[in-house]
Order: sequence, then C-alpha cells, then structure tokens
Amino acid sequence: MKRVLLIISIVLSAFLFGHAQQVNQPAKEFIPLKHGAHRIGKRTDTAMARWRAYGLGQFIHWGLYSIPAGEWNGKPYNGASEWIKSWNEVSKPGYDSLMYKFNPTKFDPDFWAKTAMQMGVKYVTITTKHHDGFCLWPSKYTAFNIAHTPYKKDLIGPLVKAYNRQGIDVILYFSVMDWHNPDWRYEIKTKDDSVAFERFKQFTRNQLIELLTKYPTAKGLWFDGTWDKSWASNGVFADELEQELRKLHPGLIIGSRFHADEYGKRHFDSNGNLMGDYEQGWERKIPNTIADVHGNDWECVMTVPENMWGYNKAWKGHIKTADELIEMLAKCVSLNGNFVLNFGPKPDGTIRPEEMSLANAIGGWMQENSQAIYNCGYAGYDKQDWGYYTQKRDDANKTYLIVCNVPVSEAIRIKLPAGKMIKKIYLLNRPAETFEPEQIVGNEYFIHLKREERTQPFVIVLETAGSTKIQADDKPKT
Repeated sequence: MKRVLLIISIVLSAFLFGHAQQVNQPAKEFIPLKHGAHRIGKRTDTAMARWRAYGLGQFIHWGLYSIPAGEWNGKPYNGASEWIKSWNEVSKPGYDSLMYKFNPTKFDPDFWAKTAMQMGVKYVTITTKHHDGFCLWPSKYTAFNIAHTPYKKDLIGPLVKAYNRQGIDVILYFSVMDWHNPDWRYEIKTKDDSVAFERFKQFTRNQLIELLTKYPTAKGLWFDGTWDKSWASNGVFADELEQELRKLHPGLIIGSRFHADEYGKRHFDSNGNLMGDYEQGWERKIPNTIADVHGNDWECVMTVPENMWGYNKAWKGHIKTADELIEMLAKCVSLNGNFVLNFGPKPDGTIRPEEMSLANAIGGWMQENSQAIYNCGYAGYDKQDWGYYTQKRDDANKTYLIVCNVPVSEAIRIKLPAGKMIKKIYLLNRPAETFEPEQIVGNEYFIHLKREERTQPFVIVLETAGSTKIQADDKPKT
C-alpha cells in the first residue's frame, strides 16, 4: 500500500511540476520592428471592404511562354509553362527571340471581359510581367516589351478599360524576379552583385510607379518572385517602396508577399503578424477551418489542371470540373476568403475552349446562386458533410447552405448557434419552395429534401432570428 501511495505521489508531483512550468513559462519575447507589420488586424476602409466582398475572381497568365506552350524543340517541359525559360534545354537568347513572334491579333479585351462578367467574376489579376521579364505594356525602362513585337500595341491598357466597363476591378500582377534583367541576382555575394542589385532596385521602383501612373484605376498589385535571398535581404527598401506606392495610389491593395521584415521573414513578420493587406499563402490550396486563417483576409488562386498557369498545349493530370470549382468557391467564401480561377490564353489572344466551357458552367451557376457568394463570409455554424455555410456580412440572420453532397437519406442536418431561431427555409432559386424543419434535439434539425435529379450544387436559404454576435475571427486584434 505504501508503495502504491509513493507511486501516486511521484506521478502527482510530476504533473504539478509540469503544469507549473507551463503556467510560469515566459511569453514569447516581442521583437521591435520598423519594417514588419504596419497594422494589426484587418483594414477597415471601403477599398478593402470591396475586395473582401468579391467572392469570385479571375487570374490571367499570359506572355511569351504561351508560344512554346509547354514544350521546346518538340520536347515537353514538365514544369509550369511560364517557367520554361529556366529549363536547361532552352537557350536564353532563343527564348527572348520569341518576342519577335508574339502577335496576338485575335486578342479581344471586350470579349475577355464579357466572358468574365458572365462567369460572375468581380476582379481580375493580369500578369503585366512574369519571371521572364517580358512586359505586356510598353515600359520605357526596358526594350523587352510589347511595343517591340509585331503586335506593337499596349495590352494592359485596353484590358483594364474593358474589364472596368463590365464593372470588374483589375489587380496588376508583377514579378519582382526578372530573368531578362542583367542586374537581377538570386543572392548578393560580392560587391559587384551589390552594385548591380542597387540598379535593379531602382529599375523595379521605376516600373511599379510607371504601372500605377499609366493605369490609375488598378485596385492593387499582386507580387510574385520575391522569395530569393537578394530581395528578402532588402526588406527595408521593399517596405519603403511599398509605402511610397500606397501614398501614390491611396487605397492600393497589396498582399503579404512583397516585402520581408529586417530579419528576412516573409508573409508574417518576426512577431507572427501578417504583412500586407491579405495572406497570399493559399496558392492551389484551401484552409480547412476558420482557425487556419487566423482572422486575416486571404484569397486562394487555383489552376484547372494541377500547377498549369500559362497556356500549355497538353493539359496533364486531373482536370477540375465546374462542380469541383464551384465547391472550392463555396469553401473559400465560407472561410472568409476569395476564390480566384486561373486562365492561360493562347498566343493569338484567344481562350481555349475548355476554359470557355468552365466559365460558362460556373457563370450559369452564379446567375442563380451569386447571393450566396457576393459579400458573404463565415457563418459561425458547425461544418456538416453536405457542404458549406455562408452568411451575408451585413445580415447575420441570412445564412446560405451551399449543398454539394446530398446524403442518401435526402436529409440535411443543421445545428444552429446558441440563441438562433429558425424563421424560414427555402430554395434560393425557387423561393416559393419552403421546408419544414424537423427538430432532432435542442438546436439541431433536419431539412428534408424532395427526391429529384440534381446536376450541380444548390443553395438553401436559412432565415433566422436571435443572437447576432460578431464571430471571433472578425473581431479586431489588439
């Protein structure tokens, strides 16, 4: 008996000692930063509120890489087509000479914009310059641009105007990394590297100011190619440039990729705070829970085949269907994010038929169901296997059930948050068709569907009364 008591005493002492260590463990030391996050919590201005309400966006990857379209001298390249210049099989002069073949005579910006509008898109991100350094606008800071092609004319200006006419906002993609510029360095190793990169920094500043000056209706800048040591070690310059751009263009929206803090941390600074206006880490992936986004604004950029952005002659691997993409859209919005679908136009300026088909299918669904997407976000309901909840950001008593997977029983299970009461349940596309909920226990109910053939996700509207507490992820951080 004494031995048993001794063992219990030892175990209890160990538990209490460990617990005391946890309780007394010092908080993580705050690191003073001049070039980390300049704001804690979400932006609250109207420009960011507009961005937050978009729901669905379009990404366009277009450039010289659309000509080889994923192969060189008949040999397929296994990477993304816009990276083909980095392949050992491709000579740099050979790639750069594609400029003299780029002639998108069938480019119709109004058709692109109308296609996007009919798809339900609220904003578009267009590659003004990718890693290869070729500019789709007539930049006066490099000859490697659209003005020196057979086409000769600006592509960005007409595109911005066409999309704006359709009520679609434009974000300008810009790759900082530039394989064409002789002053670009992956890493600063020597004094000569440092001198060259100083010239490159000024070149980058000039081009960004040029873009915002030429296209003043652009709502934001989407940065890429900022992960190399050269740029990360120049976080002070990048941060100061970002502040200069924001002063030049009030309301400008910039994601978390552009600058590192003084310790080289990207996206999140050394104290764990988001740098920029929204998180750009969700590329071809979607968070699973609201906790995963840490209360930040965010967007997911998604390709149709896996990791194929620019035009590729052969789509390889799994090709996502319209229903899969609609479900991804629903999931993103349900977690307070935007969903952005990529398109890779052909070198002549046309959009491949497969992409047109997807745009039409998504657009058909959005025509009936966009209320569940625009200006919607996290609803605060327990996730169920049938699909996703979204809720109007300005009406906590209107919740949408985007049903993607109908149970065999045809019974949709819901669990109301505490303090909520059901007023009315009906189909979004057939509001006269209402449902009588069956209470299971407490605040849990079944919605019994009519048996019918369904070919796409559909939306049920749940109108409630009662508590309208702010969700934890929407509360401003202190």
